[in-house]
Amino acid sequence: MWLVFALASALLAGLTSILAKCGIRKTDSDVATAVRTVVVVVFAWTMVGVAGSFGQIADIDARSLLFLILSGLATGASWLCYFRALQLGDVNKVVPVDKSSTVLTIVLAFVFLGERVSLATAAAVASIGLGTLLMVEKRDVAGEPGARRGGWLPFAILSAVFASLTALLGKAGIEGVESNLGTAVRCVVVLAMAWLVVLVKGKGRLVRASPRRELGFLCLSGLATGGSWLCYFRALQKGPASVVVPVEKLSILVSIGFAFVAFHERLTRKGFTGLCLVTAGTLAMVAL
Repeated sequence: MWLVFALASALLAGLTSILAKCGIRKTDSDVATAVRTVVVVVFAWTMVGVAGSFGQIADIDARSLLFLILSGLATGASWLCYFRALQLGDVNKVVPVDKSSTVLTIVLAFVFLGERVSLATAAAVASIGLGTLLMVEKRDVAGEPGARRGGWLPFAILSAVFASLTALLGKAGIEGVESNLGTAVRCVVVLAMAWLVVLVKGKGRLVRASPRRELGFLCLSGLATGGSWLCYFRALQKGPASVVVPVEKLSILVSIGFAFVAFHERLTRKGFTGLCLVTAGTLAMVAL
């Protein structure tokens, strides 16, 4: 069943990005992240209530709580670095670098969790890595407002590193903890970080200025995110991180599919080749 949860996580994660795009046309990105996180937290704790896990809060040991908090901090840091990279660089360069967290997660899972990496696995990782490189220039956004060159790469790399740490710390934190409860605890940490960023940057007033229609899309995006996280950490609890993470990254197929239908966005030939390699490598990881 962990594979089913991983695939469901990918579907919801892909839908999340489309709904979020509809919600940030005029809304500040930091505010959007904070608003979405509120919905995610409410959703996560509602699921805790449905699962009847409230009584297990006191049973979370110090080690698990520490790893859940660290996982939440890693998620928040990843988001901060990701959006900073998008502010400084082109989307078609930043996004593929961020997605390289798949390869890094597999390497870290081998080093720290002792998960085996066969020659076939290495070949799949190489396919994912090469495909990511090919997708770096999948579309030219240099002329879009806010797109600037230089300085984005360190932030994009840090985003990928923190995303990888999120998965590994999350897996360590949910050992012996009910998955819904573990996700809810982690979400609270992300919520605190998101609103702290809004307050520190003095953007609190922008919340009320956001269009209601966009706030609606952000709420839907938050629900999709909450569902994706619950499925993702349920899959991590039962399956190997080296497979769960690549499957979840199949959300890129969902995002591209919805983007083609909703926004008529197309991949270049080079980008499509890269996408095929990433997909092939991911599916190979599942089959191993």
